[in-house]
Amino acid sequence: MRARIYAPLASAATLPLLLAGCSGSSASDDKAVAAPPMRLVSYDGCDALLDGLRQATAERVGPFGLGVPEPYGPFATGDGGTEITKGAVPGPSPADAGRSAPQHSGTNVHEAGADEPDLVKTDGRRIVALAQGRLQVIDPATHKVAHTLGLPGGDGYRAASTSARLLLSGDRALVLTPRTPMVMYDGLRPRAGAEDAPRPGPPRPQTVLTLVDLSGAPKVIGSMTSDTVYVDARMTGSVARVVVRSTPRIDFPAPSRAPRAQQDSERKATERNREIVRKAPLDAWLPGFTVGEGSAAKTYRAPCGQVSRPASYTGTSMLSVLTLDLSRGLGDPSPVGIAADGETVYGNGSSLYVTGTPPSLVGLPRKGAAPQAQHTDVHMFDVRGPGRPRYVASGSVPGTLLNQYALSEHGGNLRVATTATAPPKPGTQPPATESTLYVLGRNGPRLDQVGRVAGLGKGERIHSVRFIGATAYVVTFRQVDPLYVIDLNDPRHPRVKGELKINGYSAYLHPTADGKILGIGRDADASGRTTGLLASLFDVGGEPRRVASYRLPGAASASDFEPHAFLYWPSTGLTVVPVSRPESGASEALALKVTGSGITKVGAVRHGDGSGEGSVQRSLMVGGTLWTFSDAGARATDAATLADRAWLPFAQR
Repeated sequence: MRARIYAPLASAATLPLLLAGCSGSSASDDKAVAAPPMRLVSYDGCDALLDGLRQATAERVGPFGLGVPEPYGPFATGDGGTEITKGAVPGPSPADAGRSAPQHSGTNVHEAGADEPDLVKTDGRRIVALAQGRLQVIDPATHKVAHTLGLPGGDGYRAASTSARLLLSGDRALVLTPRTPMVMYDGLRPRAGAEDAPRPGPPRPQTVLTLVDLSGAPKVIGSMTSDTVYVDARMTGSVARVVVRSTPRIDFPAPSRAPRAQQDSERKATERNREIVRKAPLDAWLPGFTVGEGSAAKTYRAPCGQVSRPASYTGTSMLSVLTLDLSRGLGDPSPVGIAADGETVYGNGSSLYVTGTPPSLVGLPRKGAAPQAQHTDVHMFDVRGPGRPRYVASGSVPGTLLNQYALSEHGGNLRVATTATAPPKPGTQPPATESTLYVLGRNGPRLDQVGRVAGLGKGERIHSVRFIGATAYVVTFRQVDPLYVIDLNDPRHPRVKGELKINGYSAYLHPTADGKILGIGRDADASGRTTGLLASLFDVGGEPRRVASYRLPGAASASDFEPHAFLYWPSTGLTVVPVSRPESGASEALALKVTGSGITKVGAVRHGDGSGEGSVQRSLMVGGTLWTFSDAGARATDAATLADRAWLPFAQR
């Protein structure tokens, strides 16, 4: 196999000793925390690409093949056709397009320059929501559902309506829908007498992209389908970058289940499967992206020159980054592929980062192999142009990420916060953990460590991270909540400049209008047992201190793990989070007023009985109206008094 290398191969490094350093220490050249060198290499043509993919997959195949390719996730219901239902109230007219939109909130995103898919979007003139397997278009001026649009389904699949998300650009909406098979796969149980007969592969999950025109009554104007798992997406202007992953599409015979010579049978089955892999075509690894339907459908794949792999290994899964300009419709998505896994996406409008865990570190180590320390690979793309993303550099850091908020680009550097778990040792409980903040700088095609702060929360894990300019706020937790304030003005010598320990933890951190930090999370007793919802206001101007708090015993908020569910309106301090009480099943939108010195309850907004379809999921502001959304409908509420203005039930499936 030949590969074209983007940079001279760095010398091999020993896997890091993750738990070195002391609290608040910083270093730029400590080899004890260096992760293995990381960069991408491309291939000298399709033959080299196919040889590499076959070899990597053959090394990992077993008697049962590669297993079920992806977890299916929860099934969801949804209608299978495309249907438009017109309400009594028309949608925004062409004349409305020239009318200035009232002040309105957008999706609570990580970076202002990169919009993120969500359940609800608004431009102030219209609200577009996903509920009941349909696109619901609301006129906020009249408090009416103007239109609903049934989204396309597919034979053998159900639309995962609870997982679908949308992006909005002008008069066009892009709906991103993960689809799951309607039936579970039982391919490991061969029929009698058919143990070694070929069998079809398992039903595969799909990603369906649907482009909708909203200039009048909404209508579908384009679709794209692929046998991939949706990871995430970002949009700047009208250009969306969609990240998906896929596993090889190879059918393996069912192995024999006969008790005689089972080990010998499995050995033969493994070798037979390796031979199948060695004969598989390139299309088994390169996913196809099919635009349109029927005779007009056209399938696109990544060109061999746009596929690369990490220099130190070749994965069996394929990570693909697609480029779609909503203003031009759906056509060639210009896919870029990496033979690696991907789980977390971070973007800021000019750069797109995708991170993943190397395959050798996923799952249990092979028998007889020494435990390996975890690390996370990071791949950076330049997305400033309208075409294909341009690969820039890759790096690797010890440990694993909490979510995209553990990443931040600033001043040409990437800041990454991770928690590392030491390789297990017999008799050690619990495993030793420690968190570290790394600063990575670009060195040609590599993202190299230039600075770090180690020793954060020994024995704990990161529960939230927020980067604001040259300052990082990191919360770790096991029994108490240490909030670390980290000065990153000198990226080569970052330092902890403050630390606050309190019971409980903040799972989401948000900057307020007066420079303080609002945390939403869980209260806890001295033993670390969580007791309910906790909102905390932190003054971080000097040594961090909590200046106000609000507690709701027995409750929890989806904002803990879903920042899109959080609403903060800076002009008034109105803060809205969905709240549930697991014991009773009740749900509501909790409205708080956050000032520079206090947090007070304004009230609560409920949908129906507050349970089931009435569980509030999102909220937004349009003018002086607070809108809250559940799968059952939308409620318009006076933002100042919380007086009810209108209830809009959503059309049923």
